Amino acid sequence: MQKIKFHEPFITGNEINYIQQVIESNHFSGDGPFTKKCHELFENRWNFKKCLMTHSGTGALEMAALLLDISPNDEVIVPSYTFSTSALAFQRQGAKIIFADVHRSHPCLDESGLEKLITVRTKAIVAVHYAGVSCNMDLITSLSQKYNLAVVEDAAQAIGGFYKEKPLGGLGNIGCYSFHESKNIHCGEGGMLVINDDGLAGRAEIIRDKGTNRSDFFQGKVKKYECVDLGSSFLASDLQASFLFAQLEKIDFLLEKRNKLWNLYYDLLYKEDQFECPKIPQYARHNAHVFYILTQDTNERNKLIKFLNSNGITAVFHYQSLHKSPFFRTENQSLKLPNSDKFTNCLLRLPLHHKLSDSDVKRVAETVKKFYRAVK
Repeated sequence: MQKIKFHEPFITGNEINYIQQVIESNHFSGDGPFTKKCHELFENRWNFKKCLMTHSGTGALEMAALLLDISPNDEVIVPSYTFSTSALAFQRQGAKIIFADVHRSHPCLDESGLEKLITVRTKAIVAVHYAGVSCNMDLITSLSQKYNLAVVEDAAQAIGGFYKEKPLGGLGNIGCYSFHESKNIHCGEGGMLVINDDGLAGRAEIIRDKGTNRSDFFQGKVKKYECVDLGSSFLASDLQASFLFAQLEKIDFLLEKRNKLWNLYYDLLYKEDQFECPKIPQYARHNAHVFYILTQDTNERNKLIKFLNSNGITAVFHYQSLHKSPFFRTENQSLKLPNSDKFTNCLLRLPLHHKLSDSDVKRVAETVKKFYRAVK
């Protein structure tokens, strides 16, 4: 019996050709020809104002924290059900992280509970688009305008996803993508910072390039190349960009394939009453990054993972609530976020990648149903 893997990184076959072009050009570091091609593709396709490729999604989030001048006097609201760097990028600048709950029906920020978390110290809201499914950006933006807060979209999983007709990453002041190999498209490690606030664009280039005015210098805008601000080495190499560009050229094919598989899973499983399938809000057009089910509890989930594995299928759980993590729990011992904990304890991700066939999806779905028939 052939094993069904949980994930297979996408490869177009053209990556090696573009890498060879980089080798022949003798320009390997950041901001080379392929970096510029990636920037232009993002800006033109999704009508983003300014895009800067970074070495990782984490790097993009850390740049966002620097751009917003996050300091120890600030508070930043972050959903507890997310990856560590959604919070740590702001924590490392000294901010206090205020953890918010997610929706009962889907693991995106519950905007109905946001206003009560806002204080005079609140500086920003981090909207995490889990599984490429949009948060309710109109409500979040309305609150941000009311209280003069910045909105950072953690769109790490969300390339190709939309809120209504607007691309995710382009609705907040700043958007952050990840191109880690676990994402729909990737370059091994990589990220992209999307700047939607015109006032942040110039400084973003300085922060990204070690706090120097190197970009202005090479454009002839200044006479000296020197340190002018805080910053770090956030650039991705042109080798990474060349790999990513090959992937971006095939994004429509990939999204179509993944959505077809996602929809097949849903059609095969949504009528079952022993577990829950994903619920997609009407305002969201997702990118089929994750297909998950929700079990009744952790014990049931562990048994199902074991059962699937014994049948040659790899399935995995996902995030652990950050407010209960070893790093954050001391300051959050009394915090109750039941929906975050529910997804922590019950969410199980099923295999979803471009190499799956329809018969693979049917086999996974039938094996899940077989487990629950045996439980009954």
